[in-house]
Amino acid sequence: MIDLLARYSRQMILPGWGRDGQERLAGRTATVIGCGALGSHIAAHLVRIGVGHVILADRDFVEWHNLPRQALYTEQDAAEGIPKAVAAARRLRLLNSLVTVEEHVVDVDADTVEELIGRADVVFDGADNFEVRYLVNEACVKHGIPWVYGGVLGTYGLSSAILPGETPCLRCLLGPMPAPGSVPTCETTGVLGPVVATVAALEVAEGLKILLDQRQALLHSLVVVDLWTGDFERAQTQKGAGACPVCDERRFEMLTARHGCWTEVLCGRGAVQITPRPGPSLDLAAIARRLSDLGSVTVNDYLLRFSAEGCEVTLFRDGRAIVKGAPSTAEARALYARYIGS
Repeated sequence: MIDLLARYSRQMILPGWGRDGQERLAGRTATVIGCGALGSHIAAHLVRIGVGHVILADRDFVEWHNLPRQALYTEQDAAEGIPKAVAAARRLRLLNSLVTVEEHVVDVDADTVEELIGRADVVFDGADNFEVRYLVNEACVKHGIPWVYGGVLGTYGLSSAILPGETPCLRCLLGPMPAPGSVPTCETTGVLGPVVATVAALEVAEGLKILLDQRQALLHSLVVVDLWTGDFERAQTQKGAGACPVCDERRFEMLTARHGCWTEVLCGRGAVQITPRPGPSLDLAAIARRLSDLGSVTVNDYLLRFSAEGCEVTLFRDGRAIVKGAPSTAEARALYARYIGS
């Protein structure tokens, strides 16, 4: 039997931790939504620290461009196209046999999110798009489950712990979900690997305070960092004067599928149609400029067309897209999130 003191001694001597705290962690469950850059770092921390049950959810597979910033994955994983949740779970089980790791290769959507978070004491944000984050926010608020938000882009990142009923939710902090194409993505702007590790560490630190029942130590802030310039800021989080549709009025529009994206396989065309709800009005010319590095981007008054990762994407002004060549609806949605956003 592995002795806790021998394995976890350096963290157990921290103030307020001890053997009781370590045993408390061993009885707790954490869900990590997304196993990409943030999620892989978060999961590695949680398993090494000894959180007893870690649930992983991701719809994507390992690719070569993931390796510079995503922990846990190897060149062999990329060469074989192993699902990220599977590759991560394999590696994590080698790190700590005392932790139960449960992987789900699944698209996190209105049909799956509540089951994924239902057993969690805390949920960690490792998502790569706003749609999933706003969906997770609604699910956690609905069920009263604490979660920790995090995001990175370029050299910049931010994070905040959200306690339903006590703190502002994500909808309070950021307002309505950004329309597709209205904000940059990592695929078009890039991301610095070290800022991923920094934001993941911030997320885990806040999550541990929840798991260790030390909520009085939470920052109650939106932490913002630009790792390249060395700027760190903390903005105190507080609810605005108006009622929040999610945490005040409890209108869970993402969960009830009134917002988000419909996906539909177009019979006989080898294509998937993605339809955001409600339909935005996109600036196709601006999106074309942002995607110009891809090379073959064409645009007119009605639609934009580009090729990426072996697929052809046709984007319409109302946000609807047809993705040809994607092997599944989940991978078509992933492509949409990477290059168009949300």
